[in-house]
Amino acid sequence: MIQIKAKQQNVSFAKNVEKLAFVLSAHLYNTLESGKVIEEAAKRSGISAGVIKAAWDAAGEVIRTWATEGHNVPLPGLGSMRFGVRSKSVQNIEDVKTSLISARRVVFTPSKEVKDELQATKIAITCYDKDGNIVKRVTSADTNDVEDPEDGRGNRRQQRKHGWR
Repeated sequence: MIQIKAKQQNVSFAKNVEKLAFVLSAHLYNTLESGKVIEEAAKRSGISAGVIKAAWDAAGEVIRTWATEGHNVPLPGLGSMRFGVRSKSVQNIEDVKTSLISARRVVFTPSKEVKDELQATKIAITCYDKDGNIVKRVTSADTNDVEDPEDGRGNRRQQRKHGWR
């Protein structure tokens, strides 16, 4: 189950104006250390942790190298990743320069299996008022749509649909 928190907070950009809204964000428990992942993989596979760590490190180097060369690199059982940029567009060739790039990005495209798993996962939302008190709990009854990161328009469509900016 994916845990979400909805915290009531001031979303006004105007001075001395309070506009409260519930802002949703994922509740992350912690970041797993790679050693813990390697240990678990060793238990599940019967392969020694040392061999798995060597393969893990080598795969990481290969993925990083190929991604920086412009390849879309498969991540076994997960999908693929590539590097990309967010940038402005210009009409004149003379205006093309690296300052048009506003952000470098890692683009992850999940496999069908990962999308199916995410779609089947229920979501639980815990709502907190501005003082941090729990005021409501909600369990998902949505259509379980999964955003496709390759569809660059998806975020903007969702933003317009929900009135987000």
